[in-house]
Amino acid sequence: MTAELSPIQAVPIEKRILTIRGERAILDLDLAELYGVTTKALNQAVKRNTERFPSNFAFFLSNTEKAEVVTTCDHLRRLKFSPVLPRAFTEHGAIMAATVLNSPRAVQMSLYIRKRQK
Repeated sequence: MTAELSPIQAVPIEKRILTIRGERAILDLDLAELYGVTTKALNQAVKRNTERFPSNFAFFLSNTEKAEVVTTCDHLRRLKFSPVLPRAFTEHGAIMAATVLNSPRAVQMSLYIRKRQK
């Protein structure tokens, strides 16, 4: 019998959680990678379900916030020249995103997060 890997071990999530506007949040490109979907697919799912994502669940970064995270986080360099502002998800927003995605990985991560909350 093989040991089941925790989904968290596959992605170093701790390094991807940022403090933005006083909230612990993860950017859309990191959350999409974590859930095994493209950033475009994640943002389309959120757009189709806007009523599920109030401002305390997900919000767009300002230009200043974007510049700061690009400067601070090496793995976000690719955002530097992107004309699109990234969306940040709080913990509740990340769980909600998992519920609107049809990715097996998103479902697995949602269950993992809920277990850890107990």
